[in-house]
Amino acid sequence: MVTKEQVGGNNKTAFLFPGQGAQYPGMGRDFYDRFPEARSVFDRAAAVLGPQIVDVIFSGPEEKLQQTEYAQPAILTVGVAIFNVLTNLGFKAEGLAGLSLGEYSALVAAGSISFDDALLLVQKRGIYMQEAVPLGKGTMAAVMGLPHEEVEQICFKAQSKGFVAPANYNCPGQTVISGYKTGVKYAVQLARETGAKRVTELRVSAPFHCALLVPVEEKIARELDKIEIKKASVPIVSNVSAQFVENPEQIKHNLTAQVSNPILWEQSIRCMISAGIDSFIGIGPGNSPSRLMKRIAPELRTFPVEKVKEIDPLLEN
Repeated sequence: MVTKEQVGGNNKTAFLFPGQGAQYPGMGRDFYDRFPEARSVFDRAAAVLGPQIVDVIFSGPEEKLQQTEYAQPAILTVGVAIFNVLTNLGFKAEGLAGLSLGEYSALVAAGSISFDDALLLVQKRGIYMQEAVPLGKGTMAAVMGLPHEEVEQICFKAQSKGFVAPANYNCPGQTVISGYKTGVKYAVQLARETGAKRVTELRVSAPFHCALLVPVEEKIARELDKIEIKKASVPIVSNVSAQFVENPEQIKHNLTAQVSNPILWEQSIRCMISAGIDSFIGIGPGNSPSRLMKRIAPELRTFPVEKVKEIDPLLEN
């Protein structure tokens, strides 16, 4: 059994939130059923975006939940609901980070952006990102078993067939690439020829986190200008800088840049480790931050919290 003292105690703990792709029908339902503080988050999401969002989270259909405009607020809602439960149980974070979309969940957790504002932001973010490149023109792929630098060189070579670039530096030996289908497919071919252990084309509707999404930056900046961004109450590591950030203007700048720049996830985790954080709680569906932690720093303690049953052991004092 793992106790709250073992997770917190004298250790420094960080909360990590997943990005798009973690969604599935039924996620978070057990928290909704058991904890009033989680239920209130879902109820608030329904009040802001309409009751359909909660119906899609719990019942799908999966095809609708996969759509970016639904997936992003859905994942945000589940992550914030679980965060509220952990907070009410006495768990505290000395650092926060979120993988791509998950950075918005982290900012809500830090009190920097209100949940209402974040819901509307990520819904529009999803729409803008989808509109940036015609459907079917762009894609992404995960390359496993090659160093980041080698994948960068492969992308450079593949540019002759179409734009492609690194989009996520997830963990040692795992880099996600993004771009036009022609460029990505050629990069996939080159990666396999170079000796990649596995290359998986991702089921995404747009090529996220690359220069093809630069036109989205202005739209995101306009939306961010409409809301209040407060100083973060808990330091957040930014995806685009892999550095701690608390200042509202820097937060706005980083969120604007995030859509068209690579996600420095491995570097972000190493920044936290350098600051003395040695326990990590992955919050939300999919457990992707927890799985990546095992590749980045397997010697450190990581606790995934996706289901109620995963926090039951933490309730023992």
